[in-house]
Amino acid sequence: MDRYRFILSGGGTGGHIYPAIAIANELKKRHPNAEFLFVGAKDKMEMEKVPQAGYEIKGLWISGIQRKLTLKNLMFPFKLISSLLAARKIVKQFQPHVAIGTGGFASGPLLRMAESYGVPCVLQEQNSFAGITNKLLAGKAKKICVAYDGMERFFPKDKIVKTGNPIRMDLVDLKSTKDGASAFFGLDATKKTVLVLGGSLGARRINQLIEKELGFFEKRGLQVLWQCGKLYYEEYKKYDSDTVKVLAFVNRMDLAYTLGDIIISRAGAGSVSELCLVGKPVIFIPSPNVAEDHQTQNAKALAVKDAAIMLKEDELDGTFENTFSGLLDSEEMQQKLGTNIKKLAMPKATEHIVDEIEKLLKK
Repeated sequence: MDRYRFILSGGGTGGHIYPAIAIANELKKRHPNAEFLFVGAKDKMEMEKVPQAGYEIKGLWISGIQRKLTLKNLMFPFKLISSLLAARKIVKQFQPHVAIGTGGFASGPLLRMAESYGVPCVLQEQNSFAGITNKLLAGKAKKICVAYDGMERFFPKDKIVKTGNPIRMDLVDLKSTKDGASAFFGLDATKKTVLVLGGSLGARRINQLIEKELGFFEKRGLQVLWQCGKLYYEEYKKYDSDTVKVLAFVNRMDLAYTLGDIIISRAGAGSVSELCLVGKPVIFIPSPNVAEDHQTQNAKALAVKDAAIMLKEDELDGTFENTFSGLLDSEEMQQKLGTNIKKLAMPKATEHIVDEIEKLLKK
């Protein structure tokens, strides 16, 4: 049978959306005649990104609970009831063979309703500290695909399968040369390059750090490829020069990763998974402003294995230059971090997740 129907939900951030799209793409490759439907939260980025990837999406009136008393919190019970009713209607009409959730608020009502109609559910948790939606759904899920060890803290052990996180396939084997990558960005192939990644929107604290340390980097003979994010580009583009390239967004991450000798990055699940594949020395500066502080947990999981360095935002002013210099001056440390992070790479994650989904189709 190839007329399977798959319903997927993951949204709110790219970290939830792109894994869901990657899973759908792999399923579509294996089952070209299958039907796909995504369910997201109205007014969130999935309503734009999923159609751009070629899939239909329906929106639910749902959002998270704020940490303080707000009008949005008072509306939450009504939103939840509305979303459960809408999700029930969607599931009844579409009649999926499997439901897949990658996190985000919309996946809660959808998978809860799918499970109530006997649809087998698969969860994919990207982070080392599980999100609240996946924790609430775990009891009814058939399989829970994870990227880190120790996830039995959050989920039933017999349901966990360690698969890794879906990643962009152009990063599996970096074939570009440093000369080609340097030419693309207008930098010097003979100089060491610091690659700075703050996510598509940007990271204010990382940008402030890089602005402060540009003179330090220059003294050390380094050049900088600085992805500052679209929210901050107008503020920082004035620093663009022969040795500093300031970009709102990097369209060719394969070339950026080829060029970077030392990488400074946030610690979102997708970034961490990509950087494991790249195998370069990384300094993670996790965002403290995300749910359950999961970026800190992600970065710690690598730091304890000597696979990366983690610096907290409130430590940067006192420790960054010494920590960075220690790494720059030690080829041995660079080699160790690069080798250890590469050992954690799981390049076939998407395939392994879909293997688990296909097992449910055969039951």
